[in-house]
Amino acid sequence: MLRAIEWTVLGIGSAAAIVYGVRRHRPARIGPWLLLAGAIVASAAGDVLTALNRPGVADVCFYAMFVLVACGLLQLTRAGAILVDRARLIDLLALACSTLLVVWVFVIGDAGQIGNISGAYVIGALLLLAVVARLLVAVGRNLSAALLVIGAVGVLVSDILQPLWPGRLSESGFVVLYLAWGAAALHPSMVRLTEPAAPRPSPWRGRWAVLLGISVATPPVVLLIEAVHGTVGDGVVIAVAGAITLLLTITRLTDSVTLNSQALTRERGLRQASAALVAAADTAAVDEAVRAAITQLMPPDAIRSTDFAIDDRRLTIEAVPGLEAGPPPRSWWIEDADHDYATLVCPLWLEPLAVARPSGGALILVGRRDTLTATRDTLEVLAGQAALALDRISLVEAVGRRDSDLYLRAVIRNSADIMVVIDEDQRIRYASPSLRELLGADDLPPLAKLDDLVHPDDRNQLRQAFRGSGDGVVFCSLLRADESQVLVEATYRDLREDRLVQGFVVTMRDFTQGHEPNEQRPHGDNLDELPARVNRRSARHKFRY
Repeated sequence: MLRAIEWTVLGIGSAAAIVYGVRRHRPARIGPWLLLAGAIVASAAGDVLTALNRPGVADVCFYAMFVLVACGLLQLTRAGAILVDRARLIDLLALACSTLLVVWVFVIGDAGQIGNISGAYVIGALLLLAVVARLLVAVGRNLSAALLVIGAVGVLVSDILQPLWPGRLSESGFVVLYLAWGAAALHPSMVRLTEPAAPRPSPWRGRWAVLLGISVATPPVVLLIEAVHGTVGDGVVIAVAGAITLLLTITRLTDSVTLNSQALTRERGLRQASAALVAAADTAAVDEAVRAAITQLMPPDAIRSTDFAIDDRRLTIEAVPGLEAGPPPRSWWIEDADHDYATLVCPLWLEPLAVARPSGGALILVGRRDTLTATRDTLEVLAGQAALALDRISLVEAVGRRDSDLYLRAVIRNSADIMVVIDEDQRIRYASPSLRELLGADDLPPLAKLDDLVHPDDRNQLRQAFRGSGDGVVFCSLLRADESQVLVEATYRDLREDRLVQGFVVTMRDFTQGHEPNEQRPHGDNLDELPARVNRRSARHKFRY
């Protein structure tokens, strides 16, 4: 009775440790750990029943333990977990199952035991050890995975030693199982076992296909050998082994078909998105093409929000990484409060064409971490195609503006009117030759602003005029090279929304010369519209006598 209480305490304590570790560390997938906790409870129930001399019911609990452990480890090797490509694991398990079937039939025999050792328990422990060992190889240095391996080794050792030398020492392997698996869930490294990982499909090799074929063919061959030599005495074992290998083979083929279908879907989506991006004529069409591609590539319930920002100034500080040496990353993560969700940022940067669109931008998606991880490479390619389309549109618009400026320069080269095209920040993009003649300068300073050419007293009203929207007229004094001033009438048009201009077009006339005979000067009630220096000069001229 005391031994039963000890097993109960160990089992409940280990299961409680697993549940506490899940609640504390919040892994991406809690199902595998809860199944392992259930397996611990089933194993503890079997040990308690064994201590109470109920071996028949105890065997049922131990078999249930192996089933729960198999389901939990299968969850750990699902697509998107640390063992993304589980094809090799399935091939090895199928081979191990067929090998153990041969050992059972031709070595262990009808009794199902080697001496007092249960062949079923040893086979189950060997399969369990193979799976957790493969998990440790896949994840690398991980204490939680190492503790799972230690627990599996403890089960195997006790299954072999306990029937031969019953006692507390031979049963210590089961104690190691409870302690190691409970500690595995308490350590923070347990989170890595269920973290989503990018797909890493392995190349097809003929030897693995041969091994899988041998594994599938072994149960029928064993059945045939027994039928030829006499009565079939291991029909149940052969049927179970055949069912397991067949199930593993179907799982292997299902994984291959699923991966191939996903690859074809991504390829089709990227091809359609590339065609739409090539035909896009503006940023709105690029935005629409990218959102349509995301809708096709991603499940509808996997994405919370999609933000296609074509300017870094529209992004939050967290969305733009710091300046580091080397090329910028193709994408990066922004952690979310909910561990199941995350934010993936794919920058719209192409280094060779950065001069075409230096504002940058990014494709930002908020959704399930496992889905974003599985399609991260595809989203990076989509962002690169979108950046290429935006750069192409920017270059086409720049070439169009250059041709427009050249056409304008050729048309008004000999015109007396002064034509100036300025950007939104008032930098002069184009100025007709007559402006340089009016200012008496050989050329304008590089990156000059219109503010730099007018008198300081007139700069405020000029900024206010261009700060708003719409067309208008302003009067200002231009500073000549000889430090004299000339009063001009500047008529501006707001063409910032025009695809070819994207700025203000300003037409200037010398206000003091070149008037038509019937043209009148501004009346007295409009003198407030003139520059401040002109108003002050007029006042001094009026009252000088």
